[in-house]
Amino acid sequence: MAHAGGVTSTSARPVDPSPAPRDPAPTDPSRWPWAVAGVAAGVAGSGAAQLLAVLTGPSSAPIVAAGDVMVNVAPAWLANWAKETLGTSDKTVLIVGAAVVLALLSAGCGVLARRHLPQAQWAVLALGAVGALAAATRADASALAVAPSFAGGVLGAWVLRLITDRLRAGASGVAGSRGVIGSGRAASGGGAASGGGAPDRRAFVSAAGIAAGAGAVAVGAGTALSSSARGADSSRAAVQLPTPSAVATLPPSVEVGVPGVIPFRVPNPDFYRIDTALVVPRVTTQGWKLRIHGMVDREVTLDYATLSAGALVERDVTLCCVSNEVGGDLIGNARWLGLPIGPLLQQAGPHPDADMVLSTSADGWTAGTPLPVLTDGRDALLAIAMNGEPLPIEHGFPVRMVVPGLYGYVSATKWVVDLEVTRFDKAQGYWTPRGWSALGPVKTESRIDVPQDGAAVKAGRVAVAGIAWAQHRGIKAVEVQVDGGAWQAATLGAEASIDTWRQWVFAWDATPGTHTLKVRSTDRTGTPQTSAVAPPAPDGATGYHTIQVMVG
Repeated sequence: MAHAGGVTSTSARPVDPSPAPRDPAPTDPSRWPWAVAGVAAGVAGSGAAQLLAVLTGPSSAPIVAAGDVMVNVAPAWLANWAKETLGTSDKTVLIVGAAVVLALLSAGCGVLARRHLPQAQWAVLALGAVGALAAATRADASALAVAPSFAGGVLGAWVLRLITDRLRAGASGVAGSRGVIGSGRAASGGGAASGGGAPDRRAFVSAAGIAAGAGAVAVGAGTALSSSARGADSSRAAVQLPTPSAVATLPPSVEVGVPGVIPFRVPNPDFYRIDTALVVPRVTTQGWKLRIHGMVDREVTLDYATLSAGALVERDVTLCCVSNEVGGDLIGNARWLGLPIGPLLQQAGPHPDADMVLSTSADGWTAGTPLPVLTDGRDALLAIAMNGEPLPIEHGFPVRMVVPGLYGYVSATKWVVDLEVTRFDKAQGYWTPRGWSALGPVKTESRIDVPQDGAAVKAGRVAVAGIAWAQHRGIKAVEVQVDGGAWQAATLGAEASIDTWRQWVFAWDATPGTHTLKVRSTDRTGTPQTSAVAPPAPDGATGYHTIQVMVG
């Protein structure tokens, strides 16, 4: 409105109906620095979580907890592919895979922070919450299991803000957003707070490098400290093995004396290990208890002192993984000390219509074992020792199951803490719903250990030797075939029991050239090993182990 003297009033200004301008985008169009900032924040948070997991238990670390969830929810095809393809490397691959997924998600949070820092920080906190939920749902979770993931999420969100401040800092040196979860236009990543200059590369690289480096060191230190946690180690060191009421004795000629053949008893460090535990459960003898319940007349609870004071027996038993390929090495024989399971089940009084025992590990893994196999008098044991020493922690300390005649996925539960007497139509072990056979009897098989496939040997007398097994049936004969000719009998090592493998040797008069060797065995029921080729799934591989050798 105009007034006298031509002076215009400033008390009323026209209103601009257009929206307020958005903060300009950061001057650097590349998303890579922001992705790097997110990864650095993720590594820092993971390091803090890993260190805290030393106090709350290694299985509460977010990557481990998330990895275990992946193991439990993996579709059957993926679980079977990992079991058959990766073998003993499956845990390493899964941990690395979980770390890669976390890195990608963290990078995404960093890119989001380029324009929306508060939302990016909330996303980091959400990742921490997911890790906490995964840790809380583990069978061995404590009340503090959620703490590492939550702490890692909070630290990661703060570090993300710290690093992206450096990215936003322009030539004027003015830092951007403040606060862990910021608000307003400065916190949203706008260029107004940054002064509109170019990113401060040196400050950014320094902040990201320090965060990522410190986080990586923390991850390594936390992992090392968790692995050397003294609880289970000191508990194992304090064990005084009792004298068994029955001792396994070996005939002197169980070994055929051929170098290169696997020893009759495999040393503990060389014994194969297959399980789903990403972090080995660390159970102490003081904290161990076994509950027998379900379809029984009375529940039975057993502690370690009671078990070790029982009528222990010592037996040689060969264990075999159902994933073992023809000629594979996922098999081993050891001397086990333990308490027979049958009398314990009889004490509980299984109901007449029960037909299965669902065993559960300390980490929640399960196996379904036919009840008759555990009560028919065979040496099914709650084992506490392996080859004359307390069970190695990675092989089930303080107590594991050993059941002759069945593949391990339905019988050999490590760190066992629960036996539920039930029925196959009411419960399933871990691998059964993933397409594997419910019963899992070991098949008659054999293997050539020497010479190795593709080996070059000299012409003349050559020792062809290996092992054969048919647990709880025993091996009656082994035969070798050369270049498709007649099957010829091999010489067997002495039989320790029907529950162990047997070594064998065949004297071959090798002539120059390339030759194909095959082996087959026959069990004590008179049933020969089948020649039909089948993969491990769903109930064990079959076929003749076949090798080629060059004779010069």
